[in-house]
Amino acid sequence: MGESEAGHVSDEEAIDLLVKLVSIPSVSREERSAVEFLSGWMSERGLPSRVDGAGNAVGSQGFGSREILLLGHIDTFPGEVPVRREGDLFYGRGSVDAKGPLCAFAVAAARASVADDFKVTVVGAVEEEAATSKGARRVVSDRREHSVDPYCCVIGEPSRWDRVTLGYKGRLLLDVKLRSPFSHSAGQAPLPAEVGVGLWQEIERYCEEWNEKLEAKSAFDRVLVSLRSINSEDAGTIGIVRLSIGFRLPERLSPAELEADLSERLKELGNDLDLSFSGGEVAYRSGKANPLVRAFLKSIREHDGNPRFVVKTGTADMNVVAPHWPNTPMLAYGPGDSSLDHTPDEHVDVGEYLRSIDVLSGVLRGLMA
Repeated sequence: MGESEAGHVSDEEAIDLLVKLVSIPSVSREERSAVEFLSGWMSERGLPSRVDGAGNAVGSQGFGSREILLLGHIDTFPGEVPVRREGDLFYGRGSVDAKGPLCAFAVAAARASVADDFKVTVVGAVEEEAATSKGARRVVSDRREHSVDPYCCVIGEPSRWDRVTLGYKGRLLLDVKLRSPFSHSAGQAPLPAEVGVGLWQEIERYCEEWNEKLEAKSAFDRVLVSLRSINSEDAGTIGIVRLSIGFRLPERLSPAELEADLSERLKELGNDLDLSFSGGEVAYRSGKANPLVRAFLKSIREHDGNPRFVVKTGTADMNVVAPHWPNTPMLAYGPGDSSLDHTPDEHVDVGEYLRSIDVLSGVLRGLMA
């Protein structure tokens, strides 16, 4: 079996890539500079690259029909985290979520010797944090155009170097605009802001009813709800209250089902409401009995790890692409502690980052053996 030539990328170059990519700000919809940098880096190291129609950085090695897709995202959550290194810890926005995993993908792919019947593709996707997943949707449409699904797919998200993520909860977002007449603050009638709080409490009760109906025990199997923001304003004789609410959904509840049922429930309250739903994604959990999972377990053990499986209560581009590729083995992997996502303390251990690259290199060898 012939192989394409593997590129040599040292650990020092791998760390330099991480530092430079994290140092380029790339909040959602402002990723262009980071995309061009990563595309150039990959092209210089044996992964001919381009910027696709969505603005993704796409680099590939090999020309075979079996594509190993390494799908990361290059955009970050807003907020500045000063870029610095303190011993083995490297700080910066995106170091964990998810430029660390994306850089690990790029280095492992550049180091790989790709067998003739395989192709390794790295994608730095845009707008994952914006809930539009514009980049991931472009990846799906490109493969639909050629009627070829990936042989397997790894999503770039932090899992720690010795764990693999098999699933993510679904999602639905709701923006509510509530209008309520004012009353005197010394009277008995609730003020508009109090009506808004009451609406939120009703939604909390509604979700608990769903959890009882589902007999949900674990967080992954429950409907989780969060009040993302609430504010009120005066508009003459009425008050306007705006609430932004997020739902994390289990496998047994689709966004469409929740939207229809909740809309009916809230209408029964008789308030003057405008409801705007968005960002719906179904929950996804992959199986364990496939070549991709076996390759990860083997490689983690070869690097003295004790592999573990996890499922996440958040949402990722896995939710976007998995429904379109039902026969493609899929999981999420990458260095870093996901509890640091979006925080002012976001950082990754450099040693863990390098070890994750070694694990990924072992996975690529195992899949193409």
